[in-house]
Amino acid sequence: MQKIVPRVLLILLIMWSSLSAWAQESCPNDFTRITSQCIQASNKKFNTKPIVISNELQDNMYFYKTAGGDFGKLKVIGSTITKEECTLFIEAVTFSNGRTFVPNSSISIGVSQNHWLKDRVLLDRNGLSAFELSKPEKNCELSPTKGVEIAFFSKVQPKVREENNLLFYAPLVLVFIAIFLIVRLFMEEQDKFKASEALEEAENVNKGKQQVFFIKVTKPFYKRYFVPLVQGSKNKQALKTKYRQKLANAGLLKEMTPEEFVALKFFMILGGPFAFLVVRWIMEESWPLTITPVMAVVGYFYPNIWLSGLTKNRNEAVLRAMPFIVDMLALSVEAGLDFMAAIQRVIEKAPPSPLVEEFETLIRETKIGSSRAEGLRQLSWRVNIIEINSFCATLIAADSVGASIAPILKQLSNELRVKRSSNAEKQGAQAATKILIPMIFFILPAVLVAIFAPMVLKMMTGKL
Repeated sequence: MQKIVPRVLLILLIMWSSLSAWAQESCPNDFTRITSQCIQASNKKFNTKPIVISNELQDNMYFYKTAGGDFGKLKVIGSTITKEECTLFIEAVTFSNGRTFVPNSSISIGVSQNHWLKDRVLLDRNGLSAFELSKPEKNCELSPTKGVEIAFFSKVQPKVREENNLLFYAPLVLVFIAIFLIVRLFMEEQDKFKASEALEEAENVNKGKQQVFFIKVTKPFYKRYFVPLVQGSKNKQALKTKYRQKLANAGLLKEMTPEEFVALKFFMILGGPFAFLVVRWIMEESWPLTITPVMAVVGYFYPNIWLSGLTKNRNEAVLRAMPFIVDMLALSVEAGLDFMAAIQRVIEKAPPSPLVEEFETLIRETKIGSSRAEGLRQLSWRVNIIEINSFCATLIAADSVGASIAPILKQLSNELRVKRSSNAEKQGAQAATKILIPMIFFILPAVLVAIFAPMVLKMMTGKL
C-alpha cells in the first residue's frame, strides 16, 4: 500500500501535467483560431499588472477577463512612441454569451498643457471593462481597469507568404487605375490652362504686342503651381507694393502681376538647378554637383537681374525717342491742337517706342475719367526717370497756371538734345578707355607672338 500511493500520485502528477500541456497547446498560435473555450481551458495566470508599451510588443498576444466574467483575446499590431505622443494599434475580440464584441483597433494619447492625457478602449458593450493607456512616469502603459485581468499568451510566429495571384495583381490594377485617373484629371486641367493661355496670346496679338520669351517659356509652370501659393500668403499686399512699380518701369505690368513675379522667383529655385543639370548633361562636362544649391540661389535672384536689364533698356529707348516726340508735341500744339489731341497725333505718326506706349496708356486713362494731371503723374510713376519726371512736372505746373505749353516743350526738346549729345560724347570718351583692356590682354599678346615668333624660330634653326 505504501508503494501504491506514491505511484498513484506520480500517475496523477503526470496526467495533470499532460492535461496542462494539452490545455496550453489547445489554443493555437493563429490569432483568428483562438476561441473562448481554449482561453478558459488555458492555465495562464491572469493579473492586473500593466503592459509597458515598447516597440518589442509587436505580434504579442494576450488573454483577458472582463469584470463581467467574459474572456477575450488581444494582439498588438504595432506602436508609435514619440516625446509627445503614444499610439498603440491592436486587434481584440471579446466573447460574451456566444456573441463577440470587437473593441477599437487603436488607442492614442498625447501631451496637453504639459500633462499627458489618458484614453480607454472598451472591452464590452456595457462599457464596464476597459484598457486604459496612460503615462504615469517615463513609459506609456496599458493598464486594465477595475475587475479586468490580463495574461500573456505568446508571440505570433511569422507566416510564410503563400503565393496568391489575386493578391499580387489586385494592387497593381488599383495603382494603374489611380494613375489613369490622375493623368486624366491633369490633362483636363492642362487643356483648360492652354485654352486660357491661348486667349491671353490672342489678346496680345490683337494689341500688336509679342510676349517676352522668358515669360512665355516659364509662365505655364509658375502661374499654375506657384501663383496659388503666393496668393495665399499673408504678405500679398507688401509684395504688390514692392514689385508693382518695378514691373511698370520694365513695361511688364500688363503681362504679369507682382504675385506672378514672386511666383517666378520661387519657380526659378527649381528651374536654376534643373537648367544647370541639363546644360551639364548636354555639354558632357564634369562640373561638380555641389554647384547645384548655388544655382538655386542664383535662380531665385535671376528674375531681379533680368527685370533690371529690361528696365535699363527701356529707359534708354525712352530717352532716344523723347526729343523727336517732344518736338512733334510742340509743333502740334503750335498748330492749334489741344495737348491731348497733340498726344493722339504723336501716337499716330511717331515710330513705335516705349514712350509711345506710355502715351497710349495716358490717353486711355483720361478717357475713363482721370484728369490730365493725374494721368501725367501716373506716366511719371510708370517710367520713373529724371527726364520724364521733369517733363511731367513741367506740364502739370504749366497746366495749373494756364501757361502756354508750346514754348515749354521747345525748350525741353532743346535741353534733351543737348543732354543726349553730351551723353554720346561721354560714352565715346569711355569707349577709348574700355577698349584698352581687351587690347592689353588679347590683341597685344597676339601682336608680340606674330613679331617675335619668326625670329625665335630662325634662331632655333640656326643653332640646329
